[in-house]
Formats: sequence, structure tokens, C-alpha cells
Amino acid sequence: MQDLLPKIDPRKLLYLAAIIDHGSLKGAARAVDVTQPALSRSIKRLESELGIKVFVRSSKGVVPTAMGEILYCHARLIRDALNLAERELLNAWGSAPVAVRVGSLPSLASSVMPLALKRWEELYPHRELQIVECPQIDLLVGLLRREFDFVIGFTECYDLEEGLRQRVLFRDQLLVIARDGHPLCDRQEVDWPTLVGFPWVFPTARRSHAILDAALRAAKVPPPENVTVCGSVTLLKSVVANSDHLAVLPAHAVQEELASGRLCSLRIDDAALHRNIALFFREGYQLDQASRDLVASVESVGQGISQIRAGLPPGSHENILPDLSLADICHNP
Repeated sequence: MQDLLPKIDPRKLLYLAAIIDHGSLKGAARAVDVTQPALSRSIKRLESELGIKVFVRSSKGVVPTAMGEILYCHARLIRDALNLAERELLNAWGSAPVAVRVGSLPSLASSVMPLALKRWEELYPHRELQIVECPQIDLLVGLLRREFDFVIGFTECYDLEEGLRQRVLFRDQLLVIARDGHPLCDRQEVDWPTLVGFPWVFPTARRSHAILDAALRAAKVPPPENVTVCGSVTLLKSVVANSDHLAVLPAHAVQEELASGRLCSLRIDDAALHRNIALFFREGYQLDQASRDLVASVESVGQGISQIRAGLPPGSHENILPDLSLADICHNP
């Protein structure tokens, strides 16, 4: 079959992606700056060369066929790779500042990142910034694929350390949270065997909760059997607030709910419920001044919140670690 397939013209795949994205040949023709007849002829040649139908027209616009969907997925990867190449060339030439693209843990989105962005935007009111929230593994994979300039995550290794470096920014305290009035809220102390007997909410189905896994392994307690997965921190907190589910979240992500009494923090003392939040970047990558100032804002806000939680004087710097490679962190925790 491979010998029977002709070489696919990448430009035609880009045209196909534009048509499917815009839902019409007219909109795609404007987007790729070709005439509609020329675009139509290009797609017909693609279909003729491959001997397949790539899309059909319906009352809702252009819809890809099963074969067209396969081509479309690869066409998007080609287009994204070309856009990244163009962006990096512009950045290297330095002729015009490009948008800063940052990946961030979703749990940082409720307090740390908004406060840091407010400070940064005062310094760079006209600089474009793109922030994407992802689970940790997606942040690191995206960074390796050059989808981000840098990411803000936590120092857990996923065997992706080659080619990446990190610098710890601040210490993060995690809490086991429950609704107000939960059966465990009034306990002076709880343990993991008791906690796993309740239903839990995890932020992603892609991987189990790394911090909770580590704590349970150390305590030799099996993971909870009843688990609900939520795609966002906001939804996760809402599920906890309206049920007997438990969850683990950073203290800064639930400070408003704790202050209002909507949620409570269960009393469990475990060193595993702490993590380092770090800047991750590719080996050899040089952050420009705007990026360094954004990282400094995240670091300052994160340290400030951590020190308030710990009762330390504002501005003190406790447990700030030097630059380390991910291999250093993995093998020398």
C-alpha cells in the first residue's frame, strides 16, 4: 500500500486544513490568499492523486470524511510546525517582539498567575502574551515541541529531563479539601486510610495525582477506588463543595473558598503535601527581558503567598534553590 501512495504535497494539506477550519472554500481562500477556483482545483488534484474523498458539503458547511479527518490531523501538525518555525526566526532576527507563549499549571490560574500578570502588564502594556493551562506532562511535552517559550510547573520528573532545565521559584503547600460540614471537617487529625475511604476528585484522567500517589505510597495505603475526573480547577472545587468528595489543591487556589467557609482544609500532617513550583525552559534557550520580568513577577507573587501561609516576614527568602537540570532533581531529590 505504501508503494502505491504518491508523495503528498504539503501545501495541499495546508489548504485542506484551512477549508475544514473555516467550513467553506470561500473563507479558506481568503485565509490562505488564493482564489477560490485555484483552491478548489488543488483539493480536486489531492483527491485524484490519493483516490479518496477528503470532505463533503452539507447544510452546515464543509465536513471532512474519515480519510479527510486523518489528513487534517497531520495537516494541523505541519501548519503548527511552520508557524513555530516562523515565530522562532522572527524572534532570532529581533526585528519585532513576538508574543510570549507560556504554559502554566491550572492550579496556578486562580491567584498566582493573575497577580503576576497584573504586575507584568504594567511594564509591558503592548506586548502580546499567550498563556495555556495544561497538566504537568502536557507542559513538558509542549515545551520540548517548542509550543511554549517556557512553562511554570512543579518539580516532578516524567522521564523527559533530557534537553530541559529548571529553576525553582517558590514552595507550594497542598491541602486536602472538603466541603463545609463534611464528616471529617471537625476531626483534630485524619490519616490516609480514612481519607481514601471517601470519593475523590482528580484534575485529569491522563495520569493519577502525583502528589497524592507519593503520599499514599509512603503510607502504604492503596489509592481511592471512587474517583471523579474534572477538567478544570473551578469545576473540581464545585464538585467538592457540593458533595462528600475530597481533593488535593494548593492553598493559594482555595484561599477564597476557605475564607468564605465554603470549603474546609482537613488536618493531616504529611511532608508529601509540599512541592516546588519551577520555571522550565529548553537547554540553551535565552529568555528575553520581558520573559525574565514575567518569571520574576511569578516568583515574587508565589513567594509572597507562600510566606504569608507560613507566617514568615514578607520579603524573606526561604528554601530558594539554585538552577538545576531536571536530571539533578530526579536523581538528587
